[in-house]
This record gives sequence, C-alpha cells and structure tokens, in this order.
Amino acid sequence: MRMVDIIAKKRDGKELSTEEIQFLVDGYTNGSIPDYQMSAWAMAVLFRGMTPRETGDLTMAMARSGEQLDLTSIPGVKVDKHSTGGVGDKTTLVVAPLVAAAGIPVAKMSGRGLGHSGGTIDKLESFAGFQVERTREQFFQQVRDIGVAVIGQSGNLTPADKKLYALRDVTATVEAVPLIASSIMSKKIAAGADAILLDVKVGKGAFMKTLEEAETLARAMVDIGSQVGRKTVAVISDMNQPLGFAVGNALEVKEAIATLAGNGPKDLTELALAIGARMLVLGGLASSVDEGRGRLEEIIASGKAVDKLAQMVEAQGGNKRDVYEPDRLPQAGLTAQVTAQQDGYLAGIDAETVGHASVVLGAGRLTKEMPIDLAVGIALHKKRGDRVRAGEPLATLHANDERLLQDALKDVAEAFAYSSEQPPEQPLIYKIVE
Repeated sequence: MRMVDIIAKKRDGKELSTEEIQFLVDGYTNGSIPDYQMSAWAMAVLFRGMTPRETGDLTMAMARSGEQLDLTSIPGVKVDKHSTGGVGDKTTLVVAPLVAAAGIPVAKMSGRGLGHSGGTIDKLESFAGFQVERTREQFFQQVRDIGVAVIGQSGNLTPADKKLYALRDVTATVEAVPLIASSIMSKKIAAGADAILLDVKVGKGAFMKTLEEAETLARAMVDIGSQVGRKTVAVISDMNQPLGFAVGNALEVKEAIATLAGNGPKDLTELALAIGARMLVLGGLASSVDEGRGRLEEIIASGKAVDKLAQMVEAQGGNKRDVYEPDRLPQAGLTAQVTAQQDGYLAGIDAETVGHASVVLGAGRLTKEMPIDLAVGIALHKKRGDRVRAGEPLATLHANDERLLQDALKDVAEAFAYSSEQPPEQPLIYKIVE
C-alpha cells in the first residue's frame, strides 16, 4: 500500500477499506507517514466525508494505537459520559457521583481544559490534595470499593488521535465531522466503556454553532457506537448561555455540590437528571428514563449523592470536609459586579463572551502550559428571560488581579442583551439521538 494512493482514493470520494485505514493509522503513529501526507488526507476527508463503516474503522484503529483499559474486573455495565464542552459545564461533577450512588460504576478518565475554564480534572483540584494521577490498579480498586473514580488521562491512550488532533488544529481540518467523531469515540472506547452517553453542546458557547451541525456530529458518534458494539446515546443540549450560574473552577465545584444536595440551578439540575437517567438505562439499572430520573431524585433528596462525592474526594487524597463545607474551597481576593443598564428582560447572555472573560481572569488556559487560578471566575445572578431593573447586579466577578478584573468587567458587561418583552423560552435539550 502507498499513502499517496489512499489520499487520491479519498480525494475522489471513494470508500477506503479497513486495511487501508489501519495502514494509515499505523504509519502515522510510527512516523513512516509524514505530516504533509496525513494533512492532505485529512483535507480530503473534510471535503469528501467518510461512511459510517470507514469512521468506525478509523475509530477502532486509533483506539488500538496505544494502551486500552480492560474494565472487566469491575462488576456491572461501565457507562462513560462525554461532553463536547461549554461555558460553565460542570455536569460530570454532578453526574459521576450521582449515578455511582445509584449503582452505575463510573471509571472515568478526563482531560484538562483548554479555553473557557479548566477541565473536570482542573476543577477537582480545587479540593486541596486531590490526586488526579493514579496507577491502573488504584483506579480499578477505587471503583470496585466506592463505585467512582475520576482521574487524568493516561499518557499512552490513543497516541494516533493525539498526533492527528494536533495536526488538524494547524491545517484547518478541525471541522471534519468524521475526524471529530472518531477522536472522541476512540478515547471512550480505549478507556474501556461498555456504553457511552454523549452530551453534544450547541450554540454560541459551543464548538457546534447550529443544531444541524450538532445533530450531524451526534449521529456520527452514535453510528460509531453501533458499528463497534457499544451502546451509545447522544443528548444535544443548549450552550447559548452558560450552564448554571458559575463559571470558573472552585465556583463551579461549589455549584455542583449544591446541585448534588438538591439546591442547584434549574438548568444544571435538569441536564444532570436527563443525562444520569439515560446512563441508568444504558447500565441496565432502569427500564425507562422516567424510572431512572425518579431514582436519581430520591438519591439527591436522601443526601447520598453528596456523600458519594465526599467519598471520592477522600479516596483520592482530598479532605471530605471541603464537600460538606464548600467555603473551604479556594476564594479570590477581589470581587466586582456588573449591573443592569436598563429595565426590562434579559434577551440573552452570550456564553462565548462570558467564557472569554473567565479566561482573562485566569480561570482557563489558552495553551497546555498555562497555569490556572482555581479561585477566579464569574457568578451570574440572572439568566435569559429574567426580569431586571437598572442597577440590579447581573454578575459578580471573582479575581486576584485588579488589571485583569477591569478587563474582564468590560467583556461581561457586553455579554448581556436586553428586551422590553420577555423572550420566548429556549429549550435546554433540543434532541436525543440514539
């Protein structure tokens, strides 16, 4: 086989064989296929697409390019959850302990965030002493013991995807849906999941800006799941405004704890229940979404959801007191408010603008090497559709640097749009793809 022939075949819109896809993944991983040829192939995929079978083959070839976790020593159906990311998206911090308390084993590997705020791993480090690096046996044993562990991604998981992802970033091929779908799904499959729940974000604060784009991606990932024998469901959810009220690591952890205790924001609570209930169905612990939701609501009301998070924090080196007394979490030294400029209703809160302001404050990173300030961020006080009066606080910014605070204040002030009439309600969940 020659890579030039594979590039030409895809350029001409033809379907690649399983062997050809394995050849290009193996060659790119071991360095025998150079970046310039892989770039040409990725551009051909961007224009010509891939069939579901091709995308499934690419996913499995990338999953096999490095180590794969075997979770069979952990009893039960292992259901993994993935979000395509958004502003204020702390759903995993709620869903992981919640479904674990219901009996679904959660053995989750998460990454650090680039962009709006930290990833799940960064947020968990708001708990002093929390260890995100665990040996494989420690990881498995913790899930066997308490039903949940969330750790950093292994260094040798899907090396082919790591190389291809970096290449796509600098060759204008990030938007190729088969490559996005196979990138996400290869990591989930290599991490050992039996079933996968995907939260595909859509809107201003998401990578997918339109419902059509989000649905195309969701369908591609669900098709991959079917191709490779993993039960997969995708929830398409709104990211035009931040999820919940908190944006920023420790602030989001506090909000997740409140949600687990039954006192969280309406949208975050609803999304966590919608995702968690479907995870219970995928794991065989509920026969319907309604039954799963009812069980999760009972677990929240009983206090077991908060207790499960405390167990996980303690098992990974943190102090469970931080869960029961969240004011012990990192706090910023400076605060300032953005107030309403007029009477009326909030017509919108631009999630992308709020996300940018959180990065300005230091809550997110633009490069992998950038440090994160766990204490800083933005706490919203109003959401789209709420009535406001001129001078009323809309958001409080938490900062540790006066200059950065002033820059972020300008951004956040521009994120709010006003209307004299209450805007129509916007869905939180647009569609379920399965």
